[in-house]
Amino acid sequence: MKKLILAVFCLLVSVPGIAQVPAVDDDVVESLPKSTENIIMTVRGPIPASSFGVALVHEHIMCDFIGAANTGPYRYDPDDVVQTMLPFLQILKQRGYTGFVDCTPAWLGRDAEGLLRLADLTDLHILTNTGYYAAADDKFLPSNAFTESADQLAARWIREWEQGVDGTGIKPGFIKIGVDKGPLSYIDQKIVQAAAKTHLQTGLTIACHTGEAQAAVAVLRNIYSQDVDPSALIIVHADAIADPGVRFQLAKAGAWLEYDGVKFESIEKYVELITETLKAGFGHRLLLSHDAGWYSVGELGGARAKIRPYTAISDQLVPALKAAGLGDVVLSRLLVSNPAQAFAIRLRKR
Repeated sequence: MKKLILAVFCLLVSVPGIAQVPAVDDDVVESLPKSTENIIMTVRGPIPASSFGVALVHEHIMCDFIGAANTGPYRYDPDDVVQTMLPFLQILKQRGYTGFVDCTPAWLGRDAEGLLRLADLTDLHILTNTGYYAAADDKFLPSNAFTESADQLAARWIREWEQGVDGTGIKPGFIKIGVDKGPLSYIDQKIVQAAAKTHLQTGLTIACHTGEAQAAVAVLRNIYSQDVDPSALIIVHADAIADPGVRFQLAKAGAWLEYDGVKFESIEKYVELITETLKAGFGHRLLLSHDAGWYSVGELGGARAKIRPYTAISDQLVPALKAAGLGDVVLSRLLVSNPAQAFAIRLRKR
């Protein structure tokens, strides 16, 4: 473990200039055209970032784990998905939440039209995504991911930004990618580079599934090598990186740390993680969510009995954080200001 930690820190400091990246990204923001500056793109269209409100930044309505070769709309009833998941979102709305980021990628159950229906029914600001998920040993990658270059993949994702996903006209609000643990494979590296290229043309934030120190640092190095500032990167599942020193080095470089595994049975753990991160001075780089929901395609009724509600943060974590001494200003930063800043569309170059 000590050797791994040492290697991670060596990787961080080996990137020229990475230690000098500002922790607050205001100084590295370049403006896109005024039509997209400081907005968030929801499935119903653009909204001012300031209107996103209390938000959950990493959740799922539906997922299909059969693999890219076999997945497709034929595998589920969209009406049943909407009927099943609507009550969970209505409960969330009753808790005062208005922002909801659906992180299900293409080829893993992404359904932009279903998200639009749910947004219309709940009046939530729901985001979908572009990008490819290369974790799980590439099970969820389409065949073209292996044959096309990073530029060609980026062109596909940029078209989705310009024209909408899956021919719907519904635009993505961020780029969702995933990589496997450890050193990046050739395909993982290509996916990361394609995401960086897409960011430079769209201003969309990159959310990358990692959850492991070596992969997270390698992703950071790769987007940096493409002239993208780390403030455009969300380290998904950062709470799974055991060593706080690694997490804080990533945050110091400018990346967002996403603590997204909050469950009713893990509240004490997250109070410790969050207070530790705040004491280290990185509250302005911290995002919170549950990674919950999960209507499971291919299982009877979407495996409704196993669907996790989106309420552990509102019902237990927030009261526990208040009991630990966190005030409303800090909680507003974590649940309102940080999500709005993280998903606001703007070009971030190093």
